[in-house]
Amino acid sequence: MHSDILILGGGPAGLAAAIAARSRVRTALVVSTPGQESPLARAERIDNYPGLPGLSGARLLETLEEHARAMGTDFLPGRAVSLLAWNGFHVTVGREIAEGEALILAPGVARQAKFPGEAEFLGRGVSYCATCDGMLYRNRPVAVVGLAPDAPMEAAFLRSLGCQVTYLSPKEPQGLETGIPFLRASRFAIRGEQTVSALEADGQVVPCAAVFLLRRTVAPTDLLPALETEQGYVKVDRRMATSVPGVWAAGDCTGAPLQIAKAVGEGHTAALSACEWLEQRAAESAKK
Repeated sequence: MHSDILILGGGPAGLAAAIAARSRVRTALVVSTPGQESPLARAERIDNYPGLPGLSGARLLETLEEHARAMGTDFLPGRAVSLLAWNGFHVTVGREIAEGEALILAPGVARQAKFPGEAEFLGRGVSYCATCDGMLYRNRPVAVVGLAPDAPMEAAFLRSLGCQVTYLSPKEPQGLETGIPFLRASRFAIRGEQTVSALEADGQVVPCAAVFLLRRTVAPTDLLPALETEQGYVKVDRRMATSVPGVWAAGDCTGAPLQIAKAVGEGHTAALSACEWLEQRAAESAKK
């Protein structure tokens, strides 16, 4: 799927960005997990969003999404698990590829801490994407740490490639394919020397050549390591531009205050900035 502006995140910032992009007659594609998984969707009552007091978080999200869909926004449900910045932006979402000329990051806050060894072995046996990297470990033992609803499906995919899969998670998964061993664990550490050689799970050592960490969300800096951060948040200027050309960020991922009104304003600004950037690029190309 291709769009002028690719938006990662279907919360207030991402939906506001989509609405603003469509108002400038730009195609917009929102990549997002289901709204009911958002912390906002669990808010019983919201009284600090201007003009719409008393709505539940779920209803506010529904209202924003209805507006975005009515404007012609496209949606692709799923997790963004890898990103390639080359001749635009290409994002892997499950087994599909979403493409955009410009990119807006609005994923909220990735609240989970990294496991010991995760950062050190990223790209050397640690992966966030079974579809991207599974073939590299065909006929070899791999561990899947399932922390997302679709993780059992990804484990089955790895098994179909010939990987020897062990599935680990804090609770018993639903829909795990028969024949895939399951170990209940909640504390993980990745071990190895030059590359991954084992996963330690609640003290038990599971030998493996790769660890697939399948979380609900992947942090923006894991998708795009060149992003400059400040105190753990994506650093932006007043136009919501990041340190990477063609990339803007909005909402909770840019820092406090973590408020809906701030997220909506930043999403709107990011989209207008992205539209202006696309117009400038088109004008420059026309002159050549």
